[in-house]
Amino acid sequence: MSANPFTTPPAFSHKTSFFQQTWVRWVVVLVLAVLLVVGPLVLSEFTNQTIARIGVFAVAVLGLNVMMGYAGVVSLGQIFFVGLGAYITAYGVTHDWNIVLVFIVAFAAPAIVGMLIALAAARLGGLAIAMVTLALPIVGVPLAKRLSDLTGGSQGLSARFADAPAWSGLADDQWQLYVVILVTLIVFLLTRNLVRGRYGRAFAIVKGNEAVANSMGISPYWYKVIAFTVASLIGGVSGFLYMVVVQYTSPETMSFGHSITLLASMVIGGAASIFGSLLGGAYYVLVPQLTNLIDPNTTALLQGAILLIVLFVLPGGLVSLPRVMRRLIRRGRPGGPGGGATPSQTTPTASTDPAAAEGTPTERQGHA
Repeated sequence: MSANPFTTPPAFSHKTSFFQQTWVRWVVVLVLAVLLVVGPLVLSEFTNQTIARIGVFAVAVLGLNVMMGYAGVVSLGQIFFVGLGAYITAYGVTHDWNIVLVFIVAFAAPAIVGMLIALAAARLGGLAIAMVTLALPIVGVPLAKRLSDLTGGSQGLSARFADAPAWSGLADDQWQLYVVILVTLIVFLLTRNLVRGRYGRAFAIVKGNEAVANSMGISPYWYKVIAFTVASLIGGVSGFLYMVVVQYTSPETMSFGHSITLLASMVIGGAASIFGSLLGGAYYVLVPQLTNLIDPNTTALLQGAILLIVLFVLPGGLVSLPRVMRRLIRRGRPGGPGGGATPSQTTPTASTDPAAAEGTPTERQGHA
């Protein structure tokens, strides 16, 4: 069998994208690491506090993304677990608990509460479980006001515990930002490993079709419980970080309005995307500041307009922008889709088309 000298072997025909090369990725990681270490030392106090808040709500959006984006479990109550983690942190600090114990309880207690709710609600359909989660912030706000001995009632709780230690030589805002960066990186890396592994594949199957999941031996019920529990745990971590930065919480922390804003942040950042969760945290913090600067009386209207524009232009969220830009660039190139190529440029010939030259697998067997 004669080989076609003009045919490039498949092993050598694939071109690796510049940003997919290993050394490029390591350079990017190194640059980001340097920025994260040096940034808090050179930025202003306001900028450090703003970035720290973005990290806090990026973690909250990440938890919601695990539940809705990856597992397809509709939730309108993620902010409840953020508030619960914040209240536990404030209570533990004011009662002189060890800070490590405070951190553990701040994410373990929301995880247990979330698991108990999921065990009862995970068998329900999408709309029914959405109604259950909708009740969480609605019930949580008056409950926090009633339990004034634990929560401080309508006045809330203050807990100043994240001041920079003397040995660090750092300002308070710098120390707080370093704590947020460290915890956020750990949570994002662990979540990335979770959704890219066996559990992530099971989440995707359950989200796509529960009947198919059952036929493959994957229990939609238990994987919904797992997703809900993980999301609640991450929400508790976000609540702890909220107290690190804000150092005050009240019933307003878990209000329904904040829950809707958190959901909008996940959609705008990008569902089922780790990086999209970071973009969602930036939206949660920065867009209200921007709309307040434009006109405080039309903040809600402007935020709604931004949400609609992003959904129409980028249905996949901000994280899909590079992909959309590449598609537009390809369309604009001569010879690309819609690029005005001539028939001679697009029609393969027998002498140049590898498939035509080599034939089908059956034909190749016959030649052999």
